[in-house]
This record gives sequence, C-alpha cells and structure tokens, in this order.
Amino acid sequence: MSFNVALTGINSASKDLETTSNNLSNAGTTGFKKSRAEFNDLFALGPMGIPQLAIGQGSRMANVGQMFNQGSFDFTERSLDLGIEGGGFFRLDDDGDVSYTRAGEFEVDRDGYVVNNTGKRLTGFQTDEDGSRIGDGRDHLRVPTEGIPAQATEEARLGANLNADAEILNPEAFDPEDIDSFNESTTTTFYDSQGGAHDATFYFVKSGENTWEVFTQVEGADYEGDQDFFGPHQLEFDSAGNLIEGDTKAIESEFVANVDDLDVEIDFGDVTQFARPFNVTEVSQDGYTAGEFQNVNVENDGTIYARYNNGETQAVGQVALTQFASEERLQNVGETSWQATAEAGDPLIGVPGQGQFGRIEAGALEQSNVEVSEQLVNMITAQRNFSANAKMISTQDQVTQEILNIR
Repeated sequence: MSFNVALTGINSASKDLETTSNNLSNAGTTGFKKSRAEFNDLFALGPMGIPQLAIGQGSRMANVGQMFNQGSFDFTERSLDLGIEGGGFFRLDDDGDVSYTRAGEFEVDRDGYVVNNTGKRLTGFQTDEDGSRIGDGRDHLRVPTEGIPAQATEEARLGANLNADAEILNPEAFDPEDIDSFNESTTTTFYDSQGGAHDATFYFVKSGENTWEVFTQVEGADYEGDQDFFGPHQLEFDSAGNLIEGDTKAIESEFVANVDDLDVEIDFGDVTQFARPFNVTEVSQDGYTAGEFQNVNVENDGTIYARYNNGETQAVGQVALTQFASEERLQNVGETSWQATAEAGDPLIGVPGQGQFGRIEAGALEQSNVEVSEQLVNMITAQRNFSANAKMISTQDQVTQEILNIR
C-alpha cells in the first residue's frame, strides 16, 4: 500500500513540475496567464469502515487553476499594439469560432480588417457617419485603407473679436482691393466637390456704433451682377459687446470650375465686439480634399481613428471588451486564447473604460504575469516533494526486503 501512496505523490509532484515548467516557458509570451497545480488528498475508510483508523491513499491533481491577475506593460509605441488595463478580454472571431484573449498584437490585413498574429479578426462596435457607436460589439473591425473621397465645404465657423474702438467706415465704399475701405479681414479655405481648394476671405467693415458689415469673397465663385464678393451681411451687437443679430449667413452660387454649386452656411455666433484689438479665435470648415490612408490611432475607450494624408481623422470603429462572471472557468485553447464555457457564465460585451471593463492602453502590450523567481521557488519545492516520495518508495523497498530476509 505504501508504494501506491508514494507513487501518487510522485505523480502529483511531476504534474506540479510540468505546470511550473509551462509557466516558465511562457514568461515572455504576450498576454499569457500563469497556472497553478491544485491537488486533493485521496481518502479511504479504515478497516471495518472505521474512519478514525483511515490513513489515506495519497494525492491527486484536482485542477490546473488559471491566474488572471494583471501583467505589466511593455510600451512599443506601435499604434495597434493594445493592452487592457483592468478587466476584460479582446473578442476574436475566426469564421464563427469565437475566442477571447489578453494578447493585443494586432495589425491590418490586406482587406482592411484588424487581426491578431494568427489571423483571427478583432470584433467591436461599428460607427456611423457621425462617428457614433452602433452595433452589438460583435462586428468585425475594419479600417478603410482605400482612402476617403473629397468633401465639399457645407458649414464654416468664425470666431473673432471686432475692436469696438475701430473707425466707422462707409460699407457702400467697400472694395476688396482697397485696404482703406474695410477695418479687418481673415482668410480660410473652402473646398469644392472635387476637393479643389478656394481661398475664402471675410472682410469686416464697421458701419455704426454696434453694427458691422461682413463681405465674403470666395475664389472661383460666380457672383451676381458686377460684384466680386458676397454681402453685405450685418452683425449687430448689444451694449455689452455680444452678438444679438446675424449669427448665421448662407452663401450660394456656382463655381467657375465644372463642380457642384457652392452652398455654405457660415456661423458667426462666436464673434464679439469688445474694446480690444481684432483677434481671430477660430476659423474652421468641414470640407477637405481626397486623402490616402496613413495609419490608425486607438483611444483609451477603444475608439479607432483612421488618419489620412489630407489631415482628416475619422472614427471607423470601437474595440469591444468581454467579461465573464467566473473567468477562471474559461477553457484554455492555446495561442493565449480562451473559449467560453457554461461554468464561466454568459459573456458580457461592453465599452472599454465603463463599469467593470478596463481601459485600452494603445502602443503597449500586456506581458505575461509569470514571476520567474516565484516559479523557481515552486520548482524547488516540487522537486523536493518528488525526491521525498521517491525516497519513501526506496524506504518501503528496504522494509519489504527486511521482511523477506526474516527466517
């Protein structure tokens, strides 16, 4: 009987060594989670079924427990190297075979899909034209690497301060070529439907104590009559210098070039009139020329932005994270991936940084949570357990030999 008991101890120590060896071999594997060997004792009733006389029959492996504590980050500065700070897993889809991982080594394949180093596609939320999140978090994330078409300017915004102490001029005498016929000016760029750039200049003429006239000149526009500008558009301010009338102005005309008509709404809502020098605080518009794909950036909430060489940035998706009620019960399927099980609970998909979901650390990879020094101590302990059980077999062999030598 003692031989069998010691043999179970040798088997248990061997399994402990195997588990420790696996941990050490993956100490440098991105996203790897260490395991530990968990054992139970083998118990049997004593002679005549009396438990007080039971000695036991050794030990056996009960479980290989997975330890999902946070690993440290290795900062790579590569935009699609993603780490999770906190709870959750990346969700991967391989033709319907869903798995979960903490290893965030992703790239864009030839079709524009975000995939890991084994070709499995990362899933998440899609975005609409406004960049708002849509979907259930199970869609394949794809970056439009083919570029973006040109967009004509449809809205423009101007923020500035007009000097209340400026000289009052006659707006009827305004001439874009005569700098003495206007008080101030500023220029931005409008884009046509083919992405062509056109200078758009705003001229400000103070026409009264609290009124200004704005004349707009757009390069290539077809103006009515003999004018070479749009306007005038009146801005009226109250005694405190705040705009009370004329916050928006729509300009429409044909372009000289063979493109769609010019149709822009200009927002002057942030223009003020204070007794200080003229100062432009904002000049913006929503048009742009065609752009070629350059790279992607990922924010802490998982939003993926595609960047183009025309300076535009578009939200093209958002990484989703998945949580489980009992992540230790996930099934390890290799390649630092796990699959859902009934014991782990139903997968809960959510947005990084919200609730129990961790946030995304872009340009970083979560390293293995294996502590080498700890595993070396475990190895020494398991080795001594193995040696002690082997010594027990040797001792039992000596005892048996002594019995056989009795005459």
